[in-house]
Amino acid sequence: MIHRTNADDAEEAAQLIAFGLRPRYHPTQDADYQDLVRRHREDDGFQLLAARIAAGLGLRVVKVSAETGVVLASTEGSVFEIRMEDYSRSVATQKPNERVLHGIIHLAVAALVYPRPADLADDEYTGRVTARVVDQTVREICRKLKSRSEQVEHSLDAPTDTPELERAWRAYSRRPPVSSTKDKRASLNSTTSIISRVLKFLTEQGLLVELAEVDGEIVYRSTPRYTVQIRELASTSAFQELLNLEVVPALAEPEGSLRVGMLQDTTIDSSAQVNTDV
Repeated sequence: MIHRTNADDAEEAAQLIAFGLRPRYHPTQDADYQDLVRRHREDDGFQLLAARIAAGLGLRVVKVSAETGVVLASTEGSVFEIRMEDYSRSVATQKPNERVLHGIIHLAVAALVYPRPADLADDEYTGRVTARVVDQTVREICRKLKSRSEQVEHSLDAPTDTPELERAWRAYSRRPPVSSTKDKRASLNSTTSIISRVLKFLTEQGLLVELAEVDGEIVYRSTPRYTVQIRELASTSAFQELLNLEVVPALAEPEGSLRVGMLQDTTIDSSAQVNTDV
């Protein structure tokens, strides 16, 4: 049943949306937040009011739960929309080629964290990833894309259109995985450095959590918010194309961490659109 609302209801619904605009803030950190999430679940009228307030701000309520908190997505043209130029500034990249690299890295991180449909469908599942795992996986993707591109070039039935992933592999392959500047600082142009900036950005958005270092590498764990976002992303053709390349097979260990097996003979332990949800 939908209940009548009043000014107090409107204020509380707006407060709930305000909590959602703080992506790293969780209901366990605030009793008022917990109460509002509970009310949203139990009161249809309050749920509708929150959705209308969000819509007026150019936002869409994707999910509200005790596990995820309020997950919001911006609508096109919203003041809260993360535009490519805004994202580029936040991760210190302005070059068009690097933007393509960031796109392929975001897809690879998602595919590594949720390599199987069952993982993505499981609300309790968490994946783990490191910059090195992402880099080695993307390089294997690039190798496959290069091979596929060469086959197409020699085929009499070569298609007239080229998938976006195939147009990106050259830019990534040219970059070194690790490099340093003349004064011994880590170069921002290396692929590992770019991946680290992507992982930091996802952490700032409340989509990943930074764990302790393992063998000198920071391990990142997925959050329920990330699961919600990737469920929407998984319907895109680019994500499906990446998974179809079959370069991210994984076995889920009991605690939910991943052992990522690269193709060929390399085994890596991972125990340990850019328009993200707000």
